[in-house]
Amino acid sequence: MTTPLILASSSRYRREVLQKLHLPFECISPDIDETPLPDENPAQTSLRLAEAKARKVAESQAHALIIGCDQVATVDGLQIGKPGNHENAVKQLTTLSGKEVIFHSALCLYDSRHQHMQSTIVPYFVKFKTLSLAQIDSYLRLEQPYDCAGSAKSEGMGIALLDYMRGDDPNALIGLPLIALVNMLQQAGIDVLSHSPT
Repeated sequence: MTTPLILASSSRYRREVLQKLHLPFECISPDIDETPLPDENPAQTSLRLAEAKARKVAESQAHALIIGCDQVATVDGLQIGKPGNHENAVKQLTTLSGKEVIFHSALCLYDSRHQHMQSTIVPYFVKFKTLSLAQIDSYLRLEQPYDCAGSAKSEGMGIALLDYMRGDDPNALIGLPLIALVNMLQQAGIDVLSHSPT
């Protein structure tokens, strides 16, 4: 693979997901305003931000394939962010108890050589069990998922909080839909299985 592959993210979770493909890549953190625009729905927000992150990194990387990602989680039409601390996480999980959360995971692959953008949204649906305050507090002290939207790590002990997870790609829940990315890389001339241009 001769064209550099760049993940436009500072997320350690996305980095760990991308490592599954065994492709060489580097991470560059984009510095963009992630405030939703007026009258923008969650899916539109996630897609716009994923593309903006890739374009931002492309300003300094003129000959690369750049992966942009963003995820917006919603419950009852309200956006859910990262809790940041224990108190906020308790409030968040109390709100999510017994409800279905939709994770709108946007992905784009920007080829800065040709200014060509591929992009998509991969939704993922997660239903939380009805949780007691004691269960919520116990889980949070065990795993401390304060940097995760929804205050739970499904790849860890957070799985015990859930009734179901539904979607086309479990990696989308972590914020980087790999099935869609493999297809985008194929379109850009990168065969993940052979690690060579097609």
